[in-house]
Amino acid sequence: MIGLVVVSHSARAAEGVCEVAQEMAGDARIEAAGGEDDGLGTDAGRIREAIERADDGDGVVVLVDLGSAVMNAELAIEMSDAEVRIADAPVLEGAVNAGVETTSGKATLDSVVERAEEAREYRKLD
Repeated sequence: MIGLVVVSHSARAAEGVCEVAQEMAGDARIEAAGGEDDGLGTDAGRIREAIERADDGDGVVVLVDLGSAVMNAELAIEMSDAEVRIADAPVLEGAVNAGVETTSGKATLDSVVERAEEAREYRKLD
């Protein structure tokens, strides 16, 4: 099953997004990678560890909150042997969509990224 990693500058935010996505996605493999040394920030080593936990050989999709999270996620991907893609998606909505997609027997890295990125178009009000 394709795994997911949620990267946020806040450990609590990453864990909360994972909690909501896990509730909607059931058996999905979702890992949080948030914060830096008990404070705000992102850490490439922490992200790499989350990628390794989420990967069962089918690959991992990473969702990020802010700009430097992308840089550290890219560095973590370079340090990992897993096949990983970063989705350009809102973190919470993207994680829910991606999590649900991973539970499909036909899920691929491309389909999980696509489902996450569809969340960019969601409107909450008319």
